[in-house]
Amino acid sequence: MVTYLEFEKGIQQIDLDIRDANAKGDSDAVEILQKNREKEISKTFKNLSDYQKLQLARHPNRPYALDYIRGIMDNAYELHGDRQFRDDEAIVCYIGEISGKRCIVIGEQKGRGTKNKIKRNFGMPHPEGYRKALRVARLAEKFRLPLLFLVDTPGAYPGIGAEERGQSDAIAKNLYELSDLNTIIISVVIGEGGSGGALA
Repeated sequence: MVTYLEFEKGIQQIDLDIRDANAKGDSDAVEILQKNREKEISKTFKNLSDYQKLQLARHPNRPYALDYIRGIMDNAYELHGDRQFRDDEAIVCYIGEISGKRCIVIGEQKGRGTKNKIKRNFGMPHPEGYRKALRVARLAEKFRLPLLFLVDTPGAYPGIGAEERGQSDAIAKNLYELSDLNTIIISVVIGEGGSGGALA
């Protein structure tokens, strides 16, 4: 199901008109409506406010890290755990191929649906997630593989347990070590990137 934001109502109406024209078999009307839709999209997204941009970053239909990973990677194999506490499912790490080139992808995964969002902690990593990301980044350096980060988080998890397990230390260590990692690193913000949790 497509979800429209308040400022996308013009696009929604045209989409409904296209659906009706398709149901009637009116291909000429569909063609005209498609052109109108493109114009409406350009007009709608030309001058967005900061809040509207934030709404887009948090859009429920926006692709998440696993959507991109499944779409661009072949022979992908997931890597788990920080080797100290547990596997944080808010961070996903894959080794595989993009266009025939071996690489590693690390992303923040928010989850879809209530159960999956809770399992993924709404994309807010714990310290073990940052340690997992750093462990996998070191593998990228060791095997001379390029590293792709897919950033989509409101920030690091701010709970007491995370603080007791060294949240700030994990973030600081990631920032320090990733800045000196001897491999190609590309970071792409695919949604939102809040606080130091997105930088690490």
